[in-house]
Order: sequence, then C-alpha cells, then structure tokens
Amino acid sequence: MPYVNIKVTREGVTAEQKARLIQGATELLRDVLGKNPATTVVVIDEVDTDNWGIGGETVTVRRGRGQ
Repeated sequence: MPYVNIKVTREGVTAEQKARLIQGATELLRDVLGKNPATTVVVIDEVDTDNWGIGGETVTVRRGRGQ
C-alpha cells in the first residue's frame, strides 16, 4: 500500500488542484511501479509560510523580499 505525502505552502491551492495532485500521484505509482490505485494513499499537507524555512529563514520573509 503506497503512501504519498505532498507538502505545499498554504497559498490558495484549490480543491481542483489538490484532486489533480492526488490523481496524478496515484497514476504515476500505477504506471511506474505497477501499484494498485485502490490501495494508494495520498495526503496533502498545507503548511503556513511561517512554518516553512529555506536557508535559515521563513518562506514568509523570503516572499516579502520577492524570492
């Protein structure tokens, strides 16, 4: 039973986009590894940009500088 965990920043990802991610990850595991879609679990976690750090600073700070 494959388990996929997708983490994205909480910045307006739509329900449609999430559905496409779930479908796409499931299809990828089926096509590449022959995994059964009925037993593939996909979880999407949305993380606040204050809780996601890159290079020693939060994404909030980086985005504030236009990075």
